[in-house]
Amino acid sequence: MRAIYIIFRRELSSYLRSYGGWVIAALAILLMGVLFQAFAVKTRLAGEMLTNFFRYSSLVVGGAAVILSIRLIAEERQTGSMLLLSTSPVREIEIVIGKFLASLAFLTMILLISVYIPYLIKGEGKISTSQIMVGYTGMFLFGAATLSAGLFASSLVRNQLVAGVIGAVLVVLMCVLFNFSSITDPPVKDVLSELDMWWKHFEPSFMRGILNLKDVIYYLAVTYFFLLLSVKTLEAKRWQ
Repeated sequence: MRAIYIIFRRELSSYLRSYGGWVIAALAILLMGVLFQAFAVKTRLAGEMLTNFFRYSSLVVGGAAVILSIRLIAEERQTGSMLLLSTSPVREIEIVIGKFLASLAFLTMILLISVYIPYLIKGEGKISTSQIMVGYTGMFLFGAATLSAGLFASSLVRNQLVAGVIGAVLVVLMCVLFNFSSITDPPVKDVLSELDMWWKHFEPSFMRGILNLKDVIYYLAVTYFFLLLSVKTLEAKRWQ
């Protein structure tokens, strides 16, 4: 636990002290506001306005998560500090968890700063705080799953740009599996549909203020899966 805390504190500090972290945070919040003004306020119905806010903001969160995660391990390899971590008495799982929690904490901070936007909607109509909390829970879980996928991409290569491309492609593919399922036959259709990260597990529930335990379990499972892949990738590369 001590090793995880040290890595967590180091990574979070790097986000807070660097211009890059704050630029990402500022752009994410700005883009949420711009998309809100461009699309969400087109309707006078508060419920639909909130749904549109979560629809477009979740895409911003996914993009920010990929950008935040690609440097976590690829940058260590570029600078040579990964060799020090690999030869130190720190296990791969501690490296992965520490880095993941730090990026998740920074992403959570971005979400907390943006929470004023849906409360502007709350003042315009009959929506509840619980609907806002459910929507933000969904964006948090979606962001965690996206971060884990980006972290896995970062563990595969040394170059951050290549890691970013791999991470983005991986996340996009996970978010359009539902569309692919429409051109396949059962049981492949059902499997692809259930594995979709956005259309199946965010759009029909969290985006509309509905908390579904099945969707929570799905995002936790996806996050665990990609973190496990990251650990196994680091373990394999230790001996290369």
